[in-house]
Amino acid sequence: MTLEKATLPVPQFDQITLADLKENIQNTIQQGQQFLNDLSETPDSVIEQLKTLEQIDTLENNMSEAWGVLSHLNAVMNNAETREVYQALLPSLSEYYTQLGQHTVLYQTYQHVHDAAVFTDLPEAQQSAIKLTLRDFKLSGVALEGAAKKRYAEISARLSQLSSDFSNHVLDATQAYFKPLTEEQLAGLPESSIELLKQYGQQRELEQPVATLDFPSYLAIMTYAENRELREELYKAYTTRASDQSDKTEFDNTPVIEEILSLRHEMASLLGFDSYADLSLASKMAPSVTVVDEFLRDLAEHARAPATQEIAELKAIAAEDGITELQPWDSTYYSEKLKVQQFNLSQEALKPYFPAHKVVTGLFSIVNRLYGIQVVEREAPVWHPDARYFELEDQGQVIGGFYFDLYARQGKRGGAWMSGFRSRMQSNSGLQKPICYMVGNFTPAIGHQPALLTHDEVITLFHEFGHGLHHMLTEVDNISVAGTHGVAWDAVELPSQFMEFWAWDKESLDVLSEHIDSKETLPADLLKSLLDARFFQSGMQTLRQLEFALFDLSIHKASPALNAEQVQATLNDIRAQYAVLPSTDYNRFQHSFSHIFAGGYAAGYYSYKWAEVLASDAFDRFENEGIFNTDTGHEFRKNILAVGGKDTALDAFVNFRGREPKIDALLRHQGWTNTTKSA
Repeated sequence: MTLEKATLPVPQFDQITLADLKENIQNTIQQGQQFLNDLSETPDSVIEQLKTLEQIDTLENNMSEAWGVLSHLNAVMNNAETREVYQALLPSLSEYYTQLGQHTVLYQTYQHVHDAAVFTDLPEAQQSAIKLTLRDFKLSGVALEGAAKKRYAEISARLSQLSSDFSNHVLDATQAYFKPLTEEQLAGLPESSIELLKQYGQQRELEQPVATLDFPSYLAIMTYAENRELREELYKAYTTRASDQSDKTEFDNTPVIEEILSLRHEMASLLGFDSYADLSLASKMAPSVTVVDEFLRDLAEHARAPATQEIAELKAIAAEDGITELQPWDSTYYSEKLKVQQFNLSQEALKPYFPAHKVVTGLFSIVNRLYGIQVVEREAPVWHPDARYFELEDQGQVIGGFYFDLYARQGKRGGAWMSGFRSRMQSNSGLQKPICYMVGNFTPAIGHQPALLTHDEVITLFHEFGHGLHHMLTEVDNISVAGTHGVAWDAVELPSQFMEFWAWDKESLDVLSEHIDSKETLPADLLKSLLDARFFQSGMQTLRQLEFALFDLSIHKASPALNAEQVQATLNDIRAQYAVLPSTDYNRFQHSFSHIFAGGYAAGYYSYKWAEVLASDAFDRFENEGIFNTDTGHEFRKNILAVGGKDTALDAFVNFRGREPKIDALLRHQGWTNTTKSA
């Protein structure tokens, strides 16, 4: 099939060279620095002041594009050359943004516009952008002077480098491990998983299957391998990645964690905050660290009873195999057995019904019904054969574009994410339309068979597409508050978690499923089993997420900053309070917790649960009015997806829901007893 060419200006990945990228980024940084150096006094008139603000937006747009391409390639096609260029440019990029955030004259220029009589005549989005920028100036140390200002700049630069180091260590440690497997060790694994492991072996020029720490491989072994010693070995390798407990200590993140926490605490102190958690919360929806802590612990109490019952069931089925003490490397294996026993359901039985191409087509059909938009695949240069480019159309008009890069491979950072390449913005040459990347690490195609997704991977795809819609369906023309920009971090997961609900709907599953051989949609018995199992181990899963969130909040609210031993003690204490399955002494989960040490979620991991309250409550309106109700879909698009950071997260929610959020729907969607509490 021949595709039409992209209508939006897209990156020419087939022509991009690292040398060109490096030069472009260096030039963009120099242009920004020159502009800031030349801005020695506040322009006299409001008109000139507004022009200065426009120039800053243009500089930010140029920087975002230039750096965004390199950052993306560093994540999805990581190699020594790309990493070297990325690392080499980090210090000057950090220096530029520190200079920008601490530029007194620029700050005064924004303040003059804010205080001017014409401010209230400006578009709402511009007013919001100016208010948020003034807040960010204060959080960037604009009021600091002398040695304190210099120290803040040094800390910012060092933290950028440390976050990159942390991420690289996790990637390198993950990819350094592989274990050739014997025929006996494959016992219990389904044929598709064995073929995947053989494929990993072939990539390493080996004749036998290979276990790796790439998530599709790791999950397959932890779920199906009958060999308990193999599961234990993989568990230990996975949970000690990039730590002092690993065989590969050259990737140890222990000193990185200690320095990051120390510098974050020092940065918060310079700005007058008691802790880094207080600094983090200053730009979020949640009002205080105390409120977040109470929210998490209260939710944990709701989850405790179901989790206790779930672990008892797990221990009982393990005991049938003579396992008297359930270990962490047993939980996934026996959870799968329990799910099959209780619901006659396994991920493996579902996979043939979810070929990736059918799921993607079904996803596009669902968002068309919800929001009246069409998704069209177009031809565009890409960085890898797995990647594809699409454009979003509304009544025949292209409004945005996106790339999918969905499958795990060597040289690709783990996890799933959405990142923007270009934001919506009104410029001198007209309206710039948004483009983003959506990346996954799903199980790749094996041999001649197409990629088949687990239902968990279907949910992840919907999650990331929710982020993508937030980026692309914005109707705001100011880059500072367009799409996800300017949205409180603890509300930015609302659109993504909201989209996940459609992966659980019968009508949706009919358009998402098609057996690779029979072409049948998900049959009634499997559909019933899937929906019946929706709340399977929801208590345990919730406590696990709350363990992460409480750990993150605890280490960032500590004063003074914790050392590695104290970090471990904090994690042990939280596990003692909330974990229903004991961990091991060697588990160093924190050493690969990239969300908080390399991904922007520091003292913000609670955002997933905070936003889940919002998402559940928002979906509750669809449940009442029809989950494919086009009027309700239009309202969600208008009040949530379109507004970006123009409205506060709470105002946006209230505009859609007609009231402030409640926790009722979340508890119901977890399968727990419904109680009425405010979020």
